Amino acid sequence: MQIEQTADGSQTLFVPELNEHYHSIKGALTESEHIFIRMGLEHSSAESPHILEIGFGTGLNAFLTLLAADKMQKSIHYTTLERYPVSQELIRQLTYPELICPERATDFQALHQANWNTDVRLTPYFTLYKVETDFTSYTFPNTYDVIYFDAFAPEKQPEMWTQPLFDTLYRQLNSQGILTTYCAKGAVRRMLQAAGFTVERLPGPPGGKREILRATKEKK
Repeated sequence: MQIEQTADGSQTLFVPELNEHYHSIKGALTESEHIFIRMGLEHSSAESPHILEIGFGTGLNAFLTLLAADKMQKSIHYTTLERYPVSQELIRQLTYPELICPERATDFQALHQANWNTDVRLTPYFTLYKVETDFTSYTFPNTYDVIYFDAFAPEKQPEMWTQPLFDTLYRQLNSQGILTTYCAKGAVRRMLQAAGFTVERLPGPPGGKREILRATKEKK
């Protein structure tokens, strides 16, 4: 893997084997803030949201959520699934803390240094639970209020974008729970709808993708 600069000045990782980036080259930070914080977390009505992230990656989504938890003064429990953890050497080279919130750099490092498979309370408002696992075979022990679906693109990892997996995520969401993803492909929208979600096409991040998806599990 190699570090590359994106259009908004933030970094992403490039995986040559997949010919794929971890974030949009049009702006990694802009993309994460828009899709997962503004369109996801900030739309949750849960008083103490339980969040599930599919794809921990660089930890950018988790770091932004940790900062948002403090700002919103909401207690957040954050579960993240990652099959291929990024090396500590690469993590140390990422400049997200310097760009986003320099005084919280130790919190960013703590996300990556936290033990796996156990709750780690990193701040009074943010508890992390990291699982090194394959999402496609994981048995979920809990339910969630928000899902960040941030897997690699369907054409790169089609096994991550299947009807049975979206059916499972629907069951794991609490009533009024929401799932957000950068992928607005018609096939993905139809799978989410078939699972039972009410799906919205929303404007994408500034300078980035034209549309994203937000799926909601409505009250029965």
